[in-house]
Amino acid sequence: MLEIGRVCMKIAGRDAGKKGIVIDILDENYVLLDGEVRRRKCNIHHLEPMAQSVELKKNASHADVLKVLGIKEDKKKSTKKKEKAATPRRMRIKKTYAEPKKEKKTAAKKTEAPKKVRAKKK
Repeated sequence: MLEIGRVCMKIAGRDAGKKGIVIDILDENYVLLDGEVRRRKCNIHHLEPMAQSVELKKNASHADVLKVLGIKEDKKKSTKKKEKAATPRRMRIKKTYAEPKKEKKTAAKKTEAPKKVRAKKK
């Protein structure tokens, strides 16, 4: 039913509704799919085979698959590192401390309440 070069529509998962081509048959339940979908193994129960079939060799490259499907390859994904933008430096906040107030010396009254002692119950 599914052979190498068969165009399929994904019906489950993140890539549902997108076309792909069978690149390799892994076992009786899984195939390697590539195209509009991400190149990865896919359960055959999650695929809807279409009437189209294309001539491709086993494990064809991603560029070959896109060329057969008639899709232009996105050049957006690049492996170049982006330059980091200069982050603004945090300015150190200078704290201004007020001078401590001078306390006036006054005669302190010693009026402490006597402590209550509880008797222990036996």
